[in-house]
Amino acid sequence: MRIVFMGTPDFAAAPLETIINSGKHQVTAVITQPDKPKGRGKSMQFPPVKEKALEYDIPVWQPVQVNSEEMIAVLKEQNPDCIVVAAFGQLLKEEILNLPRFGCINIHASLLPKLRGAAPIQWAVIQGDETAGVTTMWMDKGLDTGDMLLKKEIRLAEDETGGSLFDRLSECGCELILETLDALENGTAVRTPQTGESTYAKILTKNTGNIDWNQSAVQIERLIRGLNPWPSAFSYLNGKMIKIWSARVNEMHKGEPGEIIHADKSSFIVCCGEKSLEILELQAEGKKRMSCDAWLRGVRIENGMKFAKER
Repeated sequence: MRIVFMGTPDFAAAPLETIINSGKHQVTAVITQPDKPKGRGKSMQFPPVKEKALEYDIPVWQPVQVNSEEMIAVLKEQNPDCIVVAAFGQLLKEEILNLPRFGCINIHASLLPKLRGAAPIQWAVIQGDETAGVTTMWMDKGLDTGDMLLKKEIRLAEDETGGSLFDRLSECGCELILETLDALENGTAVRTPQTGESTYAKILTKNTGNIDWNQSAVQIERLIRGLNPWPSAFSYLNGKMIKIWSARVNEMHKGEPGEIIHADKSSFIVCCGEKSLEILELQAEGKKRMSCDAWLRGVRIENGMKFAKER
């Protein structure tokens, strides 16, 4: 099939490469988001999907608005049999959805109708879900509301992070999209309407990681894992931001939420709304990520010190 691929992050770059290397289909064009400034120097950085497309000399378009008349004309000229979409970041209007003969197929990183929206991978960890997965979906004009085609389910590990689940689900997406394209081409694809209660995975911002110590230790520990590596969970101690990368639930509970209730040379424990957290790995403002015991060699932490949501 002639395929136009739309996607932006690493999650989408992997299935793009899988389709290219399958030997079954021709990716004629890639549509991705515009380059963005990154880092202290604010140098422009290519989206991972663009980098992957350029490796294979595939033409790339980066529209601010994919539904513009200019882009619709480009897509008509491409005359794709199928448009494959993965974490693209823009909704498609019906004129584009109706363009390919096999439709627009989305690789969505949840078991629909659960966790529609922008950040299903991280929210699966934050919510404490036991399973996650990937669904291929025949797109309609709604937000992740189209008919389902295929699903693949996996179990989350006890120490699952947003990053590790991202990698595992990207692999699932690679397998599932080839199976889906085969089924479409062979006429064996079955469209199943989404039924049951839907949930929404709201977009993540840096402030999502601002820890509310009134929550239970279990909830905060899941937040830490879900937001690892981005945007990360954090709090403020003595006016300085501390990113917390790893923690362990502890049964101690004898202080106020956010209060350090135990500190020694190797670790410290913070009281939560229910139970407490032993901090295992962190990153002080302006410093590198390190184990807690390494950090404690250079700072003085005492019982009674308190974390806060603001400086």
